[in-house]
Amino acid sequence: MKGYKKYIGDLFITLRFYAAAGLCVVGYVLCFFYTPFMPIINILFACFCLLVAVDYFFLFLFYKAPDAKRIISDRLSNGDENTVEVKIRNRMPFRIKLELVDELPHQMQERDMNIMKMLESNEQVRIKYTLTPVQRGVYQFGNVILFIRSVLGLVKRRCSIPAAETVKVYPSFSNLGRYKLMAQTTTMEPGSKRMRKIGQSMEFEQIKDYVSGDDIRTINWKATARKGGLMVNNYADERSQQVFCVIDKGRLMKMPFGGLSLLDYAINATLALSNICLQKQDRIGLISFSDRPGSIIAADRKPVQRENIMQVLYREETNFAESDYEMLYLQVRKRIKQRSLLIIFTNFESLNGLKRQVTYLRSMARHHLVLVVFFENTELTKLSVAEAHNLEDVYVKTIADKLAYEKRMVVKELQQYGILSVLTAPENLTVNAVNKYLELKTKQAL
Repeated sequence: MKGYKKYIGDLFITLRFYAAAGLCVVGYVLCFFYTPFMPIINILFACFCLLVAVDYFFLFLFYKAPDAKRIISDRLSNGDENTVEVKIRNRMPFRIKLELVDELPHQMQERDMNIMKMLESNEQVRIKYTLTPVQRGVYQFGNVILFIRSVLGLVKRRCSIPAAETVKVYPSFSNLGRYKLMAQTTTMEPGSKRMRKIGQSMEFEQIKDYVSGDDIRTINWKATARKGGLMVNNYADERSQQVFCVIDKGRLMKMPFGGLSLLDYAINATLALSNICLQKQDRIGLISFSDRPGSIIAADRKPVQRENIMQVLYREETNFAESDYEMLYLQVRKRIKQRSLLIIFTNFESLNGLKRQVTYLRSMARHHLVLVVFFENTELTKLSVAEAHNLEDVYVKTIADKLAYEKRMVVKELQQYGILSVLTAPENLTVNAVNKYLELKTKQAL
């Protein structure tokens, strides 16, 4: 059975074989009308059979088949282009034409991958291609399949190289360096001004001699007694604030845009924002919720915090339930004791949807700085700006305008209660969220 698969099961017929066989058939048909051509056709058919046999023997019996090895990272970045490399070496002493078919995971839904390459004798090449996954999770790669044929090209041989491996797809991490320059920028934009920070900084810097104008409440009496003169505690501006990314895992976050769900966009933005916060020396934490409490990571600024957040985000999924903001408020009041910046990634499709939850957002805003980040429906935007050619188009355009207007009214409603908001297209979520955080950081709004 093994020999049958090796010598017969891996044999494939090419179009050149069918073309040559078809010419022989046509020749034999013509011989019914012109009998003297029969010897010539017999010789041509014998040559054809001989060439097929030679082609088969050279591909299957005389020389070793090419070998291949897939080179891929142990983790892929969701929503980004990931490079996969296949190293192939031709171990045959003649030139071959090669077709590469890599067995990709079923999540990729790729059925037409076929890379052609010409290899000289003993030549080694590296073939690269890119994959853009749109789902987090475990991806199972299969074998590397090579179809090889010689210069004759009458038959081809299939070579299946064992290369099965499992790769995990994590939230988008490959583009984290793109936002590094934004985090290092300290220049304020023209027209902006610093805002007074809420509360009093308690980050100790040094003890110094008292000078006229110093706050007498900061006098250090123990140091004064030792020194014999007034000494005061000097406090620096507190650079390390608490920032929590709050991810809504409700049913509205499952809406797909550009192949990714809104939840995946929010997860990718959270990972990028976590990296920026750590570079800014802020303590970053994570909260997820739907109709029940989700994952909670306490705020910290250790370098390992980003990896902890990535591992939690990797497993986050929606359960298609209605989000419970009352439960979120109770969790925030219970778990977060210090005033923090809460960046809530959620979605409101209508003004009524916001009004059902605004009470809990206002309650959180009394104790924390709340930033609500929700999504613009780009499909509705396209419909609202499209030209109307008939009555049905007019109806569609009017409804799209109304729904887009409600999105803008959600922003106004949040502003009315002093809640910050960002309305963004899904593909611009990460950039807009990072920009808003850096703006608040520059203004010292927290």
